[in-house]
Amino acid sequence: MCGIVGYIGNQDAKEILLKGLEKLEYRGYDSAGIAIMNNSGVQVFKEKGRIADLRQVVDQNVFAQTGIGHTRWATHGVPNHDNAHPHQSTSERFTLVHNGVIENDQILKREYLSDVSFKSDTDTEVIVQLIEKFTNEENLSVEEAFCKTLSLLKGSYALALLDEQNNGTILVGKNKSPLLVGVGDSFNVIASDAMAMLQVTDQFIELMDKEIVVVTQENVTIKKLDGTVVSRNPYTAELDASDIEKGTYPHYMLKEIDEQPLVIRKIIQSYQDDNGNLAISEDILKAMKDSDRIYIIACGTSYHAGLVGKQFIEKLAEIPVEVHVASEFSYNMPLLSKKPLFIFISQSGETADSRAVLVAIKELGYKALTITNVPGSTLSREADYTLLLHAGPEIAVASTKAYTAQIAVLSILAYVTAQSKGLEAKLDLVTELGIIANAMEVLCNEKEAFENISREFLSVTRNCFFIGRGVDYFVCLEGALKLKEISYIQAEGFAGGELKHGTIALIEEGTPVIALATQEAVNLSIRGNVKEVVARGAYPCIISMKGLEQEGDSFVIPSVHELLTPLISVIPTQLIAYYAALHRDCDVDKPRNLAKSVTVE
Repeated sequence: MCGIVGYIGNQDAKEILLKGLEKLEYRGYDSAGIAIMNNSGVQVFKEKGRIADLRQVVDQNVFAQTGIGHTRWATHGVPNHDNAHPHQSTSERFTLVHNGVIENDQILKREYLSDVSFKSDTDTEVIVQLIEKFTNEENLSVEEAFCKTLSLLKGSYALALLDEQNNGTILVGKNKSPLLVGVGDSFNVIASDAMAMLQVTDQFIELMDKEIVVVTQENVTIKKLDGTVVSRNPYTAELDASDIEKGTYPHYMLKEIDEQPLVIRKIIQSYQDDNGNLAISEDILKAMKDSDRIYIIACGTSYHAGLVGKQFIEKLAEIPVEVHVASEFSYNMPLLSKKPLFIFISQSGETADSRAVLVAIKELGYKALTITNVPGSTLSREADYTLLLHAGPEIAVASTKAYTAQIAVLSILAYVTAQSKGLEAKLDLVTELGIIANAMEVLCNEKEAFENISREFLSVTRNCFFIGRGVDYFVCLEGALKLKEISYIQAEGFAGGELKHGTIALIEEGTPVIALATQEAVNLSIRGNVKEVVARGAYPCIISMKGLEQEGDSFVIPSVHELLTPLISVIPTQLIAYYAALHRDCDVDKPRNLAKSVTVE
């Protein structure tokens, strides 16, 4: 949640900061602001709404070579001008931007800041007021006051601080929330995500929890809170700037849907050895085979991918699997098996709820594997093993290509594990994934058909049900999530047989019910469930697989291996959701109240 940028160098900081925030707007867009500093002092510009709204209030006549910026997803306080970042101390000497959540902000207010008049409802203002208090009243240096403040904070933070009396420095701190320092020739930058500053550098230094960084135009000095200096080399961000542009597409989501065939082919290539066989690390294989039960931990779309992955691992590798919502698991851990292996699935690798579980299970001494799209992310660094998605940057809040990439990588993990255990091969996965990629291309070229389905079934409705059986049920959960998060239609996914156990009471004349029918064993069963809802007035849309289709089906997807159908049956639901949002004039890429990278619990 939220995005931070910063620049210190010899160029005018304003446009660099604004362009960086535009790249981070997927992380939050309730409000935005920048603070720029020159020899005349600090000037703050902030505004409720998007970066485009912020641009309108920034004074283009001010030249400053140092600055910080922030785009906000609200946690403390409603989205408005006062709650927008940056925040300043009472004297306005100190200016701060912050990602994360401070859990003890009210306690700190009572204990240290009872005499301070606050201008905002945010936890962030507590931090900047503490820094000023410790600097003024305890005769500490700014760095000492900064460290003392951070030592008192409970929760998550990524911080950047300007001191009006020191134009040549930005102070940075991090705990649990992601933050990078980018290095250049006579300039340095900070960013929540490397893509924000690819405009000026591709060299970045990862920061670890409870480190502070003194950033100047020429130097980056990393320290622990006790003052110990840390040496760490930069890495090259392997991102193509063109990957984070929409090109000719009207929306990132549509671009990312169309990229799915390419992503599948890239995954096949990335996980093949020199002989063309699928392969993964021997350490990961050993961990899989040594485990007596696998626990998949994830949130949202990644959780839905984990449900499909459970089928792969159990049916191919013959290892029992449990799939858990991270936010529930972290506070209500079930009775664990004797030799568990934990698999964390996260597009960003920064999901706070999942990280809370990772920290807990590492303390218990258990092994962890992270499946993520972002090398070097927190979940990747802190787990024992990592499998990368190779999906490229995903900008739209509604995940599409990351979901199918997660499923593909999980299928490879299960397949190679089964081979290493000497189990009978139930499919040629390389060949079948190649067929999947081709089928995806066919479906991505059927946009007009899915737009027509969306218009026919969803143009006026306020609710919609998705039903399926087996793995189709898991895809229905994902299809419903896509529809509700970007079109704001109340949508729910159900196992086909469950509707009659209560939810069928909500069916009334004209209620759209989208049914998936890709599994031969339950094809007649799901069609029976469709008849049940039609008898109560539902308007059915059946999406079936070739070979299982019947007269009256709304769309027939190409035939693929039955175990892998989620990889293609989800594409119609993605496109239907896209066009439903488009027809309702919703912001497809930036749905209200949501952010891409969920870095707060």
